Amino acid sequence: MEALTEAKRRMAEAVTAVRREFSSIRTGKASPAILDTVRVEAYGGKMPLKQVATVNAPEPSLLVVQPFDRSLIGDIEKAILTADLGLNPANDGQVVRVPIPPLTEERRKEYVRLLNKMAEEGRVSIRHARRDAKEALKAHVKDGELSDDEGHRQAEELQGLTDEHIQQIEDLLESKKEEVMAV
Repeated sequence: MEALTEAKRRMAEAVTAVRREFSSIRTGKASPAILDTVRVEAYGGKMPLKQVATVNAPEPSLLVVQPFDRSLIGDIEKAILTADLGLNPANDGQVVRVPIPPLTEERRKEYVRLLNKMAEEGRVSIRHARRDAKEALKAHVKDGELSDDEGHRQAEELQGLTDEHIQQIEDLLESKKEEVMAV
C-alpha cells in the first residue's frame, strides 16, 4: 500500500511543479509570478528576487518591484534585464518599473509550444511514478506479501491515480493556453 501512497505523492508533486512552471510563462497581463525565476546578485550570492524585493502589479501592463534594500536597485534592474524574459525594466531610484509589452502572435505560439513541452515533462514524471509503483506492487505479489487479486486491484487504483493526475495537467495546460492566446 505504501507504493500507492508514494506514487500519489510523486504525482501530486509533478502537478505542483507544472503549475509553478506555468505561472512563470508570461501572458498578456502583468503577474508577479512572471519574475519568480529572476535571481539577483546580492550579498555575495544569487538570491531569488522575492527574497530581496516585493513585486506588485498595480496595472494590467505594469509590474512594480520595491526593493527591501535600495542599494540593490541596480542589481535588481540588471537581473530582470538579463533574465531573458523580453522585459525592459526602468528604475527611478526608489522602485523598478517593468512595463509588460503586449505579446505578438508569434511569441504567443512560442509560449504555447513551451507550455506543451512543460506539460509533457509533467506527464512523464507521473508515468515514472506509476512505473515505479507498479514494479513495487509486482515485487510484493511475487514475495507473497499481496495476493494476486489485491495486487491487481491496487494496480487498477494506481492507473486511476495516474489518469486523474494527467487530467489535472491537461486542465492546467488548456487553461494556460487560453490565457496566453487571449488577445
